[in-house]
Amino acid sequence: MAAWARKRFSGWGRIHQADSLAARPERMAEVARAMADAGADTLLAFGAGRSYGDAAINSSGRTLITRRLDRVLELDAARGTLVAEPGVTFRELIDVCLRAGFKPPVVPGTGFATLGGGIANDVHGKNHHQAGSLGQHVEWLDLRLPNGDLQRVSLQTNERLFRATLGGLGLTGIVERACIRLAAAPSNAVRVRKRRVRDLDDFLAGFDAERERSHYVVGWIDALARGRDLGRGILESAEMAGASVPPSTRKPKRVPLDFPAFALNGFSVRAFNWFYGRHVPASGSDAVMPYTDFLFPLDAIHEWNRIYGKRGFRQFQCVVPFETGRAALKQLLETIGRSNRGSFLAVLKAMGQAGVGYLSFPMPGYTLALDFPNGSGVAAFIAGLEEIVCDHGGRVYLAKDSTLSAQRFARMYPAADEYRNTLAQIDPQGRMRSDLAVRLGLRS
Repeated sequence: MAAWARKRFSGWGRIHQADSLAARPERMAEVARAMADAGADTLLAFGAGRSYGDAAINSSGRTLITRRLDRVLELDAARGTLVAEPGVTFRELIDVCLRAGFKPPVVPGTGFATLGGGIANDVHGKNHHQAGSLGQHVEWLDLRLPNGDLQRVSLQTNERLFRATLGGLGLTGIVERACIRLAAAPSNAVRVRKRRVRDLDDFLAGFDAERERSHYVVGWIDALARGRDLGRGILESAEMAGASVPPSTRKPKRVPLDFPAFALNGFSVRAFNWFYGRHVPASGSDAVMPYTDFLFPLDAIHEWNRIYGKRGFRQFQCVVPFETGRAALKQLLETIGRSNRGSFLAVLKAMGQAGVGYLSFPMPGYTLALDFPNGSGVAAFIAGLEEIVCDHGGRVYLAKDSTLSAQRFARMYPAADEYRNTLAQIDPQGRMRSDLAVRLGLRS
């Protein structure tokens, strides 16, 4: 039998916390035993805890921690594919792949996230405009279904279940193995170009210019700038460098304590944004750096979520179609600027093709992500931003969400009924469950 013990789980935003009976299998054979041991209780997989809200929390049942299921089982250099267990992190995948001249095709903004979590949320990265999301590069999955059966799932063998699993929030079962197609990597380094942008129009023009010629494009945006400065920020573009550089010597720092609530306010964030916006020279910059330093800048600060204090924070990330994107971003930024609600981690990107999954977040358009310290009125404020996104035909990212209602979810994700129908077929008892799924009406 599996060893179950009560443990407290939390999302990265530290808003949602719950106790759950948990097991931590170390071998894949233990997964089926743990699912059987759980009996009629509801169940959910938990990787590294990098989902921001309640997507990986199951306060009504049990939790299967997959982090120790972290083996890379095969790297086929001839085919350019890799087979791995769900608990391996993206940073670990990069280390393995670079030694063989490859890289994962898509990685999220932190190397600490796991492959299983990446599949459950169909993650995207700074190269989405060219590479798409992770689901576009998954060949097959070995999925332990809610009834305990193991099934290999792909677009060719079971398209509906495949689409329900990619971006499916872990509700179709436990991923035991995944095969992903890799991308070639000539080195361990990237050449990064940065330049200041003066306003939103300049930003969007920059994205249009860089989407065709640069593999990685991302922007930091001053979300509190107003008037003629609305949308000012820094645009970064990058390509893999032709030659490797010495491994990163960056020593991670750790936030030693929870910051007091008053530390993050409109004044402190405006001051940070002013200085950060000028760390790039007026003429721009061009540098070669280790690949992982570029991909995961925040990983250099361990437990950075403590900056927001004991109350935690809520992240809002949306995508709006190109057709309505400028108007939507302008309205969102004007609303945020007027509110004086601080967010110094504000990211703007251009996205490419829609995701494979029924609940995949990506669509062609612009994505904006911001963090807000939790406090009085914040959830209602974010709900107002969600309404703007709905009005412009966009959606919010469920991996980051902590406020979305079932009604707005239905407006944002038109394929949700296909997803529900698939769940009803493979899990009619609703055994796989999360607090997010209950909040969004995907589970009763």
